[in-house]
Amino acid sequence: MEKYIDIFLNGYGGYASYLWNDITNPTWKSYFWWLIIVSFFFLVLEVIIPWRKKQVVLRKDFWLDGFYMFFNFFIFSLIIYNAASDVIVNLFNDSIIAISGFNLQASNPMNGWPLWLILVIGFFVRDFVQWWVHRLLHRSDRLWEFHKVHHSVAEMGFAAHLRYHWMENIIYRTLEYLPLALLGIGLHDFFIIHIFTLAWGHFNHSNITVSGRITGGILGALIGIVVAGGLFDVNLVLEPSIILQSTIILGLAAVSSVAMGPFMRKVFNSPEMHIWHHTQDLPSERYYGVNFGLTLACWDYIFGTAYVPQEGRNNKLGFTGIDEFPKTFTGHNLNGFK
Repeated sequence: MEKYIDIFLNGYGGYASYLWNDITNPTWKSYFWWLIIVSFFFLVLEVIIPWRKKQVVLRKDFWLDGFYMFFNFFIFSLIIYNAASDVIVNLFNDSIIAISGFNLQASNPMNGWPLWLILVIGFFVRDFVQWWVHRLLHRSDRLWEFHKVHHSVAEMGFAAHLRYHWMENIIYRTLEYLPLALLGIGLHDFFIIHIFTLAWGHFNHSNITVSGRITGGILGALIGIVVAGGLFDVNLVLEPSIILQSTIILGLAAVSSVAMGPFMRKVFNSPEMHIWHHTQDLPSERYYGVNFGLTLACWDYIFGTAYVPQEGRNNKLGFTGIDEFPKTFTGHNLNGFK
């Protein structure tokens, strides 16, 4: 027990130091500043090319969702998640050793593999796990009471991505972090996956609509940022200057736009698809919801839960009984315990 207490305390202190350094010393890997940049980027797009033109930019509950952004991604992590997750992973691995004598972490077949390959596998594993957890949140009446917080959004915008009950952190992160940690993906490596999925989650919820060519270009640009920043340990011939980094980013954006453009909406989630996930009035045979993908749309097409019958720009959002649902942050986060 003393071992796990030490792990918890070290994880708490380490994350606090990491977060403070992340804010005060911006780098390519500064998660705090990437969150600000990504959010501002989609805010600007919602001003320039709004899908629902009559919806105001600072829509209903915009500031509440902004608070959720920092609570769920930083405050909650600082208080418990990062430290507790280390304990869970070590306890799980130690339990397997005690039962079978097999050390999952030490015997990981991916040890020594290139970081970029581990991260690609980690991304697909995480998104697949999240897809099933998301379905569970809709199928279980008990868990649905927590998930209602996310579906209480009345007007869709990028920050709605981050409005969810703190219990979802525990449910999602516990189930997704175990396989990632056992694959050898730590906090700093997980950053790359997290930033990508953060940007795509913002996109899915944003009040914009763009073609597959554009999203394909954005995908290429995000990959370019990773490569140009040296986050994939790519050995470039020359020391990467600003010009070289910009060339890499723009080049990959152009290639991805052409190659991936026609397939983007079948592979990746989009505002046009995700709006139906938040739609209040669905056919009876779709009672438990549709379009559960967080980043990838392919899982919904594979398992038959994809549903985009027509343009859903002006769909009524929410769920039956939303008018009686709590309207404040405190009310949201007490819901589900009654």
